[in-house]
Amino acid sequence: MFRGLQSINLDAKGRLAIPTKYREPLAELCGARLVATIDTEERCLLIYPVNEWEEIQKKIEALPSFNPAARRIQRLLIGHATDLELDGSGRVLLPQPLREYAGLEKEVVLMGQGKKLELWSKTMWESRRDEYLEVVSQPDQLPDELQSLSL
Repeated sequence: MFRGLQSINLDAKGRLAIPTKYREPLAELCGARLVATIDTEERCLLIYPVNEWEEIQKKIEALPSFNPAARRIQRLLIGHATDLELDGSGRVLLPQPLREYAGLEKEVVLMGQGKKLELWSKTMWESRRDEYLEVVSQPDQLPDELQSLSL
């Protein structure tokens, strides 16, 4: 559902304007209700339609709570999960703690990742993208499944 990369400016209150091409599908899919949480591997945010997030949350909750690694993931992902709703102008308000975690200021990048979106600081994304391009140019660094893919 989500693909592509959009450069967007957050407003002074920390609101993100969801691109027009996503608004109608989101309204139909999840009543324009989203969930944002942190990415535990990168300093960015993950934004899910609420119905997609609920499936993920069930899986996270089912992890064994006596396993310390599982508890950390539960605390980080569910603990930071925040409900968002598009306002009449197609914007969502991103809470300050989430913006701080991802280093989001004015210029951000919203990236489609299939069933979810990622939200990055523009400068952080550009730096990370360049690092990724270095690794991708080294075929021995790619999984076998990707090496057999023809683009």
